[in-house]
Amino acid sequence: MSAQPGLRERKKEKTRQAISEAAWRLFADRGFDAVTVAEIARAADVSEGTVFNYFPTKEDLFYSQMESFEAALVDAVRNRPVGESALAASRRFVLDRAVGLEERAEVIAKAARIIASSPALQAREHEVVESSTASLAELLAAEAGPRGGDAEPWAVASALMGVQRGLVRRVRANVLAGMRGAELAADVKAQGKRAFARLERGLGDYAVKKR
Repeated sequence: MSAQPGLRERKKEKTRQAISEAAWRLFADRGFDAVTVAEIARAADVSEGTVFNYFPTKEDLFYSQMESFEAALVDAVRNRPVGESALAASRRFVLDRAVGLEERAEVIAKAARIIASSPALQAREHEVVESSTASLAELLAAEAGPRGGDAEPWAVASALMGVQRGLVRRVRANVLAGMRGAELAADVKAQGKRAFARLERGLGDYAVKKR
């Protein structure tokens, strides 16, 4: 009996992956706005309803990995060890994700071109960033206790998320300019270290986890 839920979850994940891969093939070939959900469903051999069960909007389908990344960043801060600051947890998470970046360069380049040509995707990306920043700010505010209503948690969350978004812009610009290989990962690591070092001067002792 215990194996059955695992089988169902694997089937669901396989379907989700098939939808995502079909959508990306179409997006890469024709751009985001020109592709319909019906076409994605046909390419993945599922119904439109199934697509919407996994991805409520077409924009959600495109940004599913980005949303997972942003949520994981917030979780990294939430689950940081005692004695570690919010900044240190964010820095560790972001810089660790630079490993293997060179292997994703072509996908990043395609995504950057698609986003640049779609106002709908640009608007959705802004929404994802705003939502993730709010989640991080609310976490920091809850940890701050009675002073959680101050502007400080929101300012800190915006700064930490700002480093992440600045690095995303940098990587996209680099891959579109032709940067590849180890140079790509080395550049984002260097840029990230510089940006976090700048924040360290003001935020290094903020939200140090006590328990």
